[in-house]
Amino acid sequence: MIHYISAERLTIARVAEILTKGYKLALSDDAKSRINHCREYLDQKTKTVGRPIYGVTTGFGSLCNISVEEEGLSQLQKNLMMSHACGTGQRVPSEIARLMILLKVQSLSYGHSGVQLITVERLIDMWNNNIIPVVYEQGSLGASGDLSPLAHMCLPLLGLGHVEIDGEVVEGSVMMEKMGWEPITLCSKEGLALLNGTQFMSAYGVYSLINAQRLSKWADHIGAMSLDAFDGRMEPFEHSVHAIRPHNGQIETAKNFRELLAGSEIGARPKKHVQDPYSFRCIPQVHGASKDTIAYVATVLETEINSATDNPTIFPDSDEVISAGNFHGQPIALAMDFLAIAVAELGNISERRTYKLISGARELPNFLVANPGLNSGFMIPQYTAASIVSQSKGLCWPASCDSIPSSQGQEDHVSMGSNAATKLWKVCQNTERVLAIELMNSAQALEFRRPLRSSQPVEAMFEAYRKVVPFVDNDTVMYPHIATSVKFLEEYELAR
Repeated sequence: MIHYISAERLTIARVAEILTKGYKLALSDDAKSRINHCREYLDQKTKTVGRPIYGVTTGFGSLCNISVEEEGLSQLQKNLMMSHACGTGQRVPSEIARLMILLKVQSLSYGHSGVQLITVERLIDMWNNNIIPVVYEQGSLGASGDLSPLAHMCLPLLGLGHVEIDGEVVEGSVMMEKMGWEPITLCSKEGLALLNGTQFMSAYGVYSLINAQRLSKWADHIGAMSLDAFDGRMEPFEHSVHAIRPHNGQIETAKNFRELLAGSEIGARPKKHVQDPYSFRCIPQVHGASKDTIAYVATVLETEINSATDNPTIFPDSDEVISAGNFHGQPIALAMDFLAIAVAELGNISERRTYKLISGARELPNFLVANPGLNSGFMIPQYTAASIVSQSKGLCWPASCDSIPSSQGQEDHVSMGSNAATKLWKVCQNTERVLAIELMNSAQALEFRRPLRSSQPVEAMFEAYRKVVPFVDNDTVMYPHIATSVKFLEEYELAR
């Protein structure tokens, strides 16, 4: 299967499909035409303009006033690539490093960047041969583009840097020899086109957004099991309640719960209690607010990945080369900080439901074991969830609030969107683990309601889960069950 890079809008759903179904990439004819047209224009412009053009015939950042002679333009771009590869810290996960390639190719395909066709096609070759650049998590300020991580991503085009190929990390020169390729000789502006842009931030953001959409769905399904296991009331999910405060996510969440729990014997039985704690009663409001945030951030990130974000921006048809700031990550930095909060809240309320399930209330045994005291039961999984939730709260401090000037003050306001992006990814991982722990607890609690049955959707999820994680009669080593529960959330396909 081939996905053709073109002017057609690239949606988040399409990105998810490309990633999960193993699509190859190719440039459409119109994308090739745009790339070639822009490169030809820039070559001609450089010869005739009679004045310096930033990033094309000059140095970079605060060195913008230093001109470079024509014979040094290729070396200028190579020097840029080498000098800017200053990443450190953890290696970027392979799936995100690979997604950076897709998003960079998409951005370059619009014909406003001045790259050679062969350069873009080599990036596509790397994608199609599952050659993953070794990129590091730390080093970008989120303005002037993701300079350092994108330098690491693109060094292999020159036979430099490192890549993972066939499961082994090798130098870029080894990759060239293995593939029978020659290093790209960069033309004017190409290094800057490759290094400017928001593809590091965007890749983390898109990948996290796809996970956030999945986790939001899981939060409803697991929350529904917990509600029944806690003998919760269904009145707070009635449509009439939400029709008079009609936030879309709130209405959708309430509807999901009504459908997920329709036909439950537990839900239908008379209740002794008149209301539930907020972590159950306010699920529509809390899960719904996260849904609305996810939907908003999707619009922001979708705009970003369908944009040209390097600098200077080239407009061949209007004969303009404009140095501006489309590389600045502020639009998505704010959105990713917002999304981190929304995803963390799914974990926050999940941990509170877990706490209620082990509290010995509503005819459930203390810590969800038949013989508490001799057994600690599910006491410590809640501790683990609480620890993770606390960490996520710290990670939710907005990175976009900060800015540190760089490049001798030329770049005097930056977005820190790269930090927002990597924090968001960690929050998504944390929330998945917290939801997995809630699932462990809610499945355990549900068994204490037997012989009463929950709804068909809940019971189907329960039965699938019990194939991999057993009921706990007496204390056992728990961490493998947590790990298996996380894996279950990653692999099980929800029916609705």
